[in-house]
Amino acid sequence: MRHPIFMSACLAGAVLIAGCAEKDAQDTVERAFQDVNVIDESNLNDVMLTVADPNEAVSYFTRSLKANPDRLDLQRGLAYSLVRAKRFAEAAPAWAKVTEMEGAGPEDSVAYADALIRTGKWKEAEAALDALPPTHETFNRYRLEAMLADSNEDWTRSDSFYEIATGLTTKPSGVLNNWGYSKLTRGDYQDAERLFGEAIRQDPTLFTAKNNLVLARGAQGDYTLPVIPMDQTERAQLLHTMALSAIKQGDITVGKSLLRDAIETHPQHFEPAVRALNALGA
Repeated sequence: MRHPIFMSACLAGAVLIAGCAEKDAQDTVERAFQDVNVIDESNLNDVMLTVADPNEAVSYFTRSLKANPDRLDLQRGLAYSLVRAKRFAEAAPAWAKVTEMEGAGPEDSVAYADALIRTGKWKEAEAALDALPPTHETFNRYRLEAMLADSNEDWTRSDSFYEIATGLTTKPSGVLNNWGYSKLTRGDYQDAERLFGEAIRQDPTLFTAKNNLVLARGAQGDYTLPVIPMDQTERAQLLHTMALSAIKQGDITVGKSLLRDAIETHPQHFEPAVRALNALGA
């Protein structure tokens, strides 16, 4: 009589063990899928922040936040995407929300100040940067501090911040161009020319610095193109810029000659230069 009972107990135990094993296996599978989902989501977030269309990224992070409104990474992704989409009026409050969330750091406040500057809210941006600890010394902070000093025409602080920012990045071309433009607006044309030249040496593709360099030379009455890397289209555009600079200073004959050179140099029909030359002829 004991054998059937013993067999029943064994079978029950086997079923229980099998059930536990099956449950453990199911839990393991579910955890594995959760891990995969986390990895996939992380990769998708990275894609949305870098190569995706900015407006598509905004839609993606907006949808994701509806399901997970307390996720700092998603709110930060939305704010970054709004900046990439040049929707600065929406980006500023999005960054403001980031700074109020648990886990937000000083660099989030810097990004908030950046968005405020892009919407022309200089005082609010200055307040955001002033609230940062002095130990938070980053390229982005000093780049913005320099721009704020420019807006206040505090040239000593501006130069100091630009110099610090330049030393905190391996790609200083953009900040050198901004520094040069600051010098240009002050009328310090030689220093501006030097800084634009350095920006171009750091990044030979930076056309904005090339154009600004031509403006700095033109402001000094130097209407010759600098020896810098340029293709045919860029050369025509720079000749056009130099022509307008000459005309602005009253050197009409030189301006006309430069406009003709620009029209002849451009590989296609150069409508802005043609219009300017026709206007001078009229």
